[in-house]
Amino acid sequence: MALITALISGIIFGVGLALGGMLDPSKVVGFLDIFGVWDPSLAFVMGGGVIVNVIGHQIISRRSRPVCDNQFHLPASKTITMPLIIGSALFGIGWGVTGLCPGPAVASTFLNKETGISFILAVIVGLVLGKTVLKQLRPA
Repeated sequence: MALITALISGIIFGVGLALGGMLDPSKVVGFLDIFGVWDPSLAFVMGGGVIVNVIGHQIISRRSRPVCDNQFHLPASKTITMPLIIGSALFGIGWGVTGLCPGPAVASTFLNKETGISFILAVIVGLVLGKTVLKQLRPA
């Protein structure tokens, strides 16, 4: 049941990205180009997502448990660590440089196979490298 729910959620997310025009990397780059030809459409898509999320969170947080699991899995730590800051910065830099974040990259794979597949491969390589570097930095 959890896999079906995840699949349906992913499809709805992908369709929403497509309808919002967010599968086009130039939309993100246009949003970040505040001194050039600025495109505010990403702000409207993000704002719509935040509104839906806030409403959904209010409804879900009243439940004793999620629909497809026995408990909510919330982060145990609220500490802001250096790996979190570095990872967030790298994610933002990658998003700004390529115009793609993982969700739209997966969705756009169906429209532009070359860009989507190369992006996904780069993400996988980055995750493997990050895990290797983190293992070297942490004491045994």
